[in-house]
Amino acid sequence: MKKISSKSITDLEFPAVLEQASLRCATELGKKAMLETKPATKIKEVRKSILLVNEYKYSHTTEHRIPNHGFESIEKELGLLGIENSKIEVEGFQRIAHLSKTAISLLLFFKKTKIHFPTLFDLGSNMVVEKSIPKSIDAIIDRFGQVRDQASPTLATIRRQMQQVRGKIGQSFGAAMGQYQSSGFLDDIRETVIGQRRVLAVKAMYRRKVKGSLLGSSKTGSIVYIEPAAVQQLSQELQNLEYDEKDEIDKILRDLTNLLRPFKEVLSDYQSYATNIDVVCAKSLYAQDMDGIMPKINSNGELDIRKAFHPLLYLSNKLKKQPTFPQNIHLHKENRIIVISGPNAGGKSITLKTVGLLQLMFQSGFLLPIHPTSHMCVFENILTDIGDNQSIENELSTYSYRLKNMNRFLKKCDKNTLFLIDEFGTGSDPELGGALAEIFLEVFYEREAIGAITTHYTNLKLLADELPYAANANMQFDRSSLLPTFQLVLGEAGSSFTFEVAQKNGIPYSLINRAKKKIEKGKVRFDATLAKMQKERSEMTKNAKQLQDESLRKKKENEQLEKLNAKVKTKLERYQELFDQDQRMIVLGNKVEDLASQYFLNGKKRPLISGLLQLVETENAKRKKQTAAAAKKEKAEKIKVKTEVAKKVEEVRAEKKKQPAPKPKKRPKIDFKIGDQVRLFDGKAVGSIDSLEKDKAIVNYGMFTTQVKTESLELVQRA
Repeated sequence: MKKISSKSITDLEFPAVLEQASLRCATELGKKAMLETKPATKIKEVRKSILLVNEYKYSHTTEHRIPNHGFESIEKELGLLGIENSKIEVEGFQRIAHLSKTAISLLLFFKKTKIHFPTLFDLGSNMVVEKSIPKSIDAIIDRFGQVRDQASPTLATIRRQMQQVRGKIGQSFGAAMGQYQSSGFLDDIRETVIGQRRVLAVKAMYRRKVKGSLLGSSKTGSIVYIEPAAVQQLSQELQNLEYDEKDEIDKILRDLTNLLRPFKEVLSDYQSYATNIDVVCAKSLYAQDMDGIMPKINSNGELDIRKAFHPLLYLSNKLKKQPTFPQNIHLHKENRIIVISGPNAGGKSITLKTVGLLQLMFQSGFLLPIHPTSHMCVFENILTDIGDNQSIENELSTYSYRLKNMNRFLKKCDKNTLFLIDEFGTGSDPELGGALAEIFLEVFYEREAIGAITTHYTNLKLLADELPYAANANMQFDRSSLLPTFQLVLGEAGSSFTFEVAQKNGIPYSLINRAKKKIEKGKVRFDATLAKMQKERSEMTKNAKQLQDESLRKKKENEQLEKLNAKVKTKLERYQELFDQDQRMIVLGNKVEDLASQYFLNGKKRPLISGLLQLVETENAKRKKQTAAAAKKEKAEKIKVKTEVAKKVEEVRAEKKKQPAPKPKKRPKIDFKIGDQVRLFDGKAVGSIDSLEKDKAIVNYGMFTTQVKTESLELVQRA
């Protein structure tokens, strides 16, 4: 299987990306695997690896959060499982149990949510869910890392005996300490521990009066440490039991190791699976930091990246809160080679590195800081010649090294190759080196390779203009300020602005004129023409942007006017309806007024009733003429108005709820007396107080009396 050249990986600074991404790994094995990541050259592998990262990134923004995947390496334990009669220690079993639980929880989670994470589910679809592994370990070792008493009947018996012996030791030691304490033989500290054995702190002068084994003394020699004779035999018995316990635990751990030995391959798969998940998670976190997305993948050799940022530069500028300029590059079968020209420090090299690094990241399963409409393909070879590759160790000049590199290009370059060359042809005589570079470019073109080069050579610019499937491009340069804009423009070559930049940097104009006379007039005119074209293009781009902004502004204004006209039209129609209805009601009222006047004059009811009936029948006949559609429309309008009113009421209520409730005003406390003229706050009726009792008063309003709280009353006039 073909591999991407390590030189290209180094030239494009891909190891720096891997280093940054590895910092987001949760495990040491994940970091190691990330740093060893190599770009794939098969479209199937690339699609799978990038889908994994895209699905994991999706989990960060949904309720389907992927379980924790942290674990510790079990490489040592896997090695021991491959050795007959070996034994794994307790800590090793804890690592195995934790890894097994982690892997099983991930497998079950992706099985449950395979609709949302189909590629992540496929990653472990062939793996065995062996729940017996953690279950067997948990039956022997508890969560504190201690072998359980129930691990074997023998161990349970030994530990029960140990507990009994410890109880006896405690009793015997306590009795001895009480005896010698009352005799005044012990120091103030009374006891201590030496070699996990309790001893009495005896004053040195009484050491012969205390029966037992002397185990040590203090630095000053004033205290000796003696284990009482009554405890010695019990301590020896405890030591024998501890040895038996250790021997039994060793046997239990060996049996457990033998039990897990058949699962060595399963555990190895679990570790590889969890490591892959850690790498995928780290890539998704890296994508979040640089706003990475998954491009569309094609198999027709088309590379169309839009609004593409250089990942390392983007993250660096993001920390510094500085802008990063995106680039648009489109390479395909009918536009295979781009020759980029323009002034130094204009962004040509960074454009090449952006294309190359994004391609390496894409083929390594990384999401990219590009526009979602971008297309990318997979290349079997990525060849680069970027930077000064002078080799002192190999006694090679820059040009010699470049020629050696070009020889490598000629051997590997084909239609599945992406090549990127910076300052193509430099390092030798401009005419001779330029001629050789022209031949190399023709060979790459004939082999249908896809690529981009940067150059200052005029013959290469002319060649790109002559070849049907090649194109010139230039990095924009502001001629007025002589500063780069870092924008790549396809379709025309760029000027190097050699004399303009020299003039800006203070070189005397007389020297610049002398330099111009040293070269052919045709070259000067050609360079000047390129510079003029760039200036015109820059002005055209600026004007186009202004026209576009103006068009958008006019469009928004027209939309607002149309909305306003529609509202005015609707209101006018409603006013007309109201006016017509009012006129009809006036006419109807006049007719009723005439009938009432006649009845007032003659007092006859029959003409009045017949007139009213005729009037009502005429109105009903008019209503019947309304079509069903008009009636429905009117009903719909009424419902719409009611809905709008209800919505407005709800908004007003919600607004009122948001407003803080008004604080009640503190009213001064008044000492009321019988006979005072009072009234209720916010009331108008005035009454007099007939009697007072605590905080209540009987108020007489003349027609009736009522009992009121005094705090609700205000004084009108004293008695």
